Amino acid sequence: MSDTLKGCKVAVLAVDGFEQAELVEPKRALADAGATVEVISAKPGRIQGFKHIDKGDSVAVDKTFDNANVADYDAVVLPGGVVNGDAIRLLSKAQAFIKAADDAKKPIAVICHGAWLPISAGIVKGHTVTSWPSLQDDIRNAGGTWVDREVVEDGNFITSRKPDDLPAFNRALMTQLLKRKAA
Repeated sequence: MSDTLKGCKVAVLAVDGFEQAELVEPKRALADAGATVEVISAKPGRIQGFKHIDKGDSVAVDKTFDNANVADYDAVVLPGGVVNGDAIRLLSKAQAFIKAADDAKKPIAVICHGAWLPISAGIVKGHTVTSWPSLQDDIRNAGGTWVDREVVEDGNFITSRKPDDLPAFNRALMTQLLKRKAA
């Protein structure tokens, strides 16, 4: 463990059905670098992860949308998972949280089906992003430009396609956090 990101606080927004690797691996990488990482969800307790279509591990929720304030965080991570992405995009409090993060120009790191929340929140327009390929029409229809790359950085957006992209995704997020910490 290092302390390169000590003092940084990152919110991970997820509900039941998140893709396990896309939540657990960024959370671990950030914590290993010294950041504080909190899982924010719709309800207290635990949320259920999946490994593709198989039930995975559950993860403890640190705060709910009702008691989390975007101003307390330096960045936001949106893991994928079809069920998670489809459910969280319908939550007005999740949409408000991600809109506030975007308004504050905080890094928003999105992987796979996590892109559905920024699409529904109306903040993709004008951004070049990547995602799981099946979301490309949704991104284009929301006014974004979709590309098929391991990781894409566009302003405060960091996006990746799938679990295989996690090393590049984590590096890009940590690099943005380090730059902001140094500024």
